[in-house]
Amino acid sequence: MANRILPLELIDKAIGSQIWILMRGKTEIVGTLRGFDDYVNLVLDDAVEYSPEGDGLVKTELQSELLLNGNQIAVLVPGGTGPPEDSLAAQAR
Repeated sequence: MANRILPLELIDKAIGSQIWILMRGKTEIVGTLRGFDDYVNLVLDDAVEYSPEGDGLVKTELQSELLLNGNQIAVLVPGGTGPPEDSLAAQAR
């Protein structure tokens, strides 16, 4: 039988590394995961937010710690170095 890993264990292993987050809607965030709780509320450092505005995208460097509400998170990519080339965030580079 293959080794199983629970979702919170996977997130725990990502603490201290970069994580790519797709929020509900079209916002994407890339940052360093500092902590989380059982509700998957996340604390990030060195975060960059990518969000659509009009016909383009806005890249916002967030200068302080960031607390994300777990209810607004759609997808987590632990250990990710950032979004792939065909994502919204990649288009803003």
